[in-house]
Amino acid sequence: MKRRGFLAVLPAALVAGCGFQLRRVDGLSFGSLFIDAPAGSAVAQRVRSSLARSKHTRLVETAAEAEAVLRVGQETRSKIILSLSGAGRVTEYRLGLQLAYSVSGQEGRVLADAETIELYRDLTYDDAQVLAKGAEEQLLYRDMEESAALRILRRLQRMPRATGDQS
Repeated sequence: MKRRGFLAVLPAALVAGCGFQLRRVDGLSFGSLFIDAPAGSAVAQRVRSSLARSKHTRLVETAAEAEAVLRVGQETRSKIILSLSGAGRVTEYRLGLQLAYSVSGQEGRVLADAETIELYRDLTYDDAQVLAKGAEEQLLYRDMEESAALRILRRLQRMPRATGDQS
C-alpha cells in the first residue's frame, strides 16, 4: 500500500522539482493595452481573460489611456463540404476561422503590421450522430478561437516597447 502511494506521488514530485509551469502570459513590453474588437468577438474575449490574469499589463477602457491598442477585425467562420459518400451524403466538413489584427502605439504609430490568422479543422460527419457532431463542431470552433488568441498573445510578447525611440 505504501509503495502504491509512493509511486502515485513520484511523478508529481518530479514535475514540480524540474521547474515545470503551465504556459502563461507574462512579459508584455507595455503596461497598458486597449482592445478594439467587434462586439461578441470570442477571440478578443479570450485575449482579455488571459491578460486579466497578467500582473504586468492592465487592460484600459479607452485607447487614449493605453500604451498600445490591439485592433481585432471581424471573425469569420466557414464550413465547406470536404467529401461526399457514394450516395451523395456529406461525410466530412472543413471548418475555418479567419480574422485580422494589428497593434498600434500611442499617436497611431504601427507596432505590428496587420496579420491575418486563418485556422482550419476537419470534421467527419454522420447523419446518425447529429447532436454529437454539432457539439464537436462547436468544440473545434472554440479550439480555433483559443489558438488564435494564443497566437496574438505570443506576438504581443515578442513586440518592442510601445513608447520611446525604436532607432
